[in-house]
Amino acid sequence: LICHSGLTFRLPAYGCIGLLCLPLWQEPDGEPHKSVLWLLFSRTGSDVLPIMIIMSERQEAVLTYLREHDIPFTCYNHPEGKTIEEAKRWWKDDGSVHCKNIFMRNHKGNQHYLICFHCDHDLDIHDLEARLKEALQSQGKPSCGKLSFASPERMMRYLGLEPGSVSPFGLINDCEHHVQLFLDAALLDDGNYRNPDCKTLSFHPNDCRGTVVISLADFERYLATLGNK
Repeated sequence: LICHSGLTFRLPAYGCIGLLCLPLWQEPDGEPHKSVLWLLFSRTGSDVLPIMIIMSERQEAVLTYLREHDIPFTCYNHPEGKTIEEAKRWWKDDGSVHCKNIFMRNHKGNQHYLICFHCDHDLDIHDLEARLKEALQSQGKPSCGKLSFASPERMMRYLGLEPGSVSPFGLINDCEHHVQLFLDAALLDDGNYRNPDCKTLSFHPNDCRGTVVISLADFERYLATLGNK
């Protein structure tokens, strides 16, 4: 099998997976660019399937941030999964709770909210408005009012993310701590609510071609490094 790089390797006849990691290009000083091209080849019977997976700078920024803060995690890459239905094709059966993340704005457009909840749960917008209003008032903050989905432009401005890759790890790009984070109580152990089945969580690393698996305790450590409320 000959790759675009000119390299050749042989796949055996039985089912297997071959993985080749190459820098996408080189900088003028000769150093490899941070983004990496993962060439994944699988063989089933007589079919050979090449899959190209990009480890983006956004993903590397997340992994670097976690390492710099000594927060343990595991990460694996897979083909694009912009929706829950697409991502379920590639998620590993590792026992972690996979999370759905949505980015919303208030009716004035001066407040933005990142909401995280179990991927198999449905979220009624009117129920969400009522629950956010209650939570905000308990914190002495203005009500959210009527909610709507934030535009891709707002998502890029405040989280540095594109639709399909929304994640709480986008908060590392929110230097002004503008975005307010709300987590479903079913994902937390705050002393008042305990879900014994929720020990590890899974999120996109700001790129829908990867999945970060992190323990609940370490995820809470990550949140503690942020200034978002």
